[in-house]
Amino acid sequence: MPTKNIKKGRVHSFETFGTLDGPGVRFVVFLEGCGLCCKYCHNIDMLDMKDYMLYTPQELLNEVKPYKSYFKYGDGGVTISGGDPIIQPDFVYDFFKLCKKAGIHTTIDTSLFTNKDVIDKLLPVVDLWMVSLKHFDNKKHEWLTCQSNVGILENVKYLSKKKARLWLRQVILPGYTDTRGNLKALREFLHSVRFELVELLPYHTFGIYKWKKLGKKYELGGVKPPRPAKVLKIKKMLEKEGFKVLLNE
Repeated sequence: MPTKNIKKGRVHSFETFGTLDGPGVRFVVFLEGCGLCCKYCHNIDMLDMKDYMLYTPQELLNEVKPYKSYFKYGDGGVTISGGDPIIQPDFVYDFFKLCKKAGIHTTIDTSLFTNKDVIDKLLPVVDLWMVSLKHFDNKKHEWLTCQSNVGILENVKYLSKKKARLWLRQVILPGYTDTRGNLKALREFLHSVRFELVELLPYHTFGIYKWKKLGKKYELGGVKPPRPAKVLKIKKMLEKEGFKVLLNE
């Protein structure tokens, strides 16, 4: 709960009319920091914990309010993304609590690399959880993200048991997540949890310039975006399994 010392959030930037980060028209808040270090991260500039603005929950809500009239279209609202906002749970809780009081739909875009105490804290104020799945082979997951997938997958199952509104996202990374083994594991996992839809995110190279600008080596430089036909094949495969699939291009 908020105390006399109001928790401030490290905010990197905003997107005022987002249409790719949850349902409807959304005000997207990108928070600084992440617990993972994905080799294909397109927001690497949000992870250095250096360039950010400090906002109180009320100050951030004041930024959102002028756009509230647009949220009535298609369950629009506020999405907190990053980075990964799950590493600033107290701020997210306080801000989303204000959003709920103001009648604004709330979505969190996260890897779910956290503990169950954080999830339990946020459950009352999060309307939609958008969870990015990286890889189902733990060794490959560790290589791609620097962290194990064991706790993450357990957390997804935990949200499923709690009957949280849940969207799952899978980046289609050629040679890594589009393999027969990973797709088989994806299908099996999807059958084991309760969720609304699975969103396919074709890998892109738009963020490589950020790595170069920061003087960081981009280890997946030889990987090209997936062929549209391959992505459509995966989409149809998942739909055949009975899943609702959203292709985010």
